[in-house]
Amino acid sequence: MSSDQSKTQNGSEQKKSSSDSTQTSISKKTENITPEFEGSLINQLVTRFGDKLVQVIYVRPGRTKILVPPNEIVQVASFIKDRLGFDHAESVSGTDYPNDNQIEVIYHLSSYSDDKLSSQILALSTRVDRNESRMPTLINIFRSAEYHERETFEMLGVYFEGHPRNERFLLPEDWADIPPLRKEFRIKGR
Repeated sequence: MSSDQSKTQNGSEQKKSSSDSTQTSISKKTENITPEFEGSLINQLVTRFGDKLVQVIYVRPGRTKILVPPNEIVQVASFIKDRLGFDHAESVSGTDYPNDNQIEVIYHLSSYSDDKLSSQILALSTRVDRNESRMPTLINIFRSAEYHERETFEMLGVYFEGHPRNERFLLPEDWADIPPLRKEFRIKGR
């Protein structure tokens, strides 16, 4: 997808002409296709961050995904926790996209303290360059992301700036091969 395109909540592509038209378009689609609760979350994010959001996708009831640039992820994550009430990172996952030369890192956020949010998952994602796969850590916002970020570091090679322990804990200390969840990794003997 080119940088001048955005996906709306229903997954259809649209051209972005300005932040106002993007916000209006997202707001209209939110009112028409998403449940009220998810629509409210999306509208709050769009109102606060506008064009800083690369994608906003309503996936299904209880599931919303947003994609932000790596340099905006800390600010957006802070807003999600402090203003929207998502207080917990359930998991952090990653996907290697070698054809795009990118790795996507996804934080699956929910809440232990708010009953309304406990059935919601907000997927906060960003994409980093495969060759310079660095991004800020979110453990100062979501403490539960510590081991998940370590696993993502180890398995995909994403370095989390500010993380106190970007080090091995699953693979052998002497692991000298490429990260095993990168697409070019091959199991020896197969």
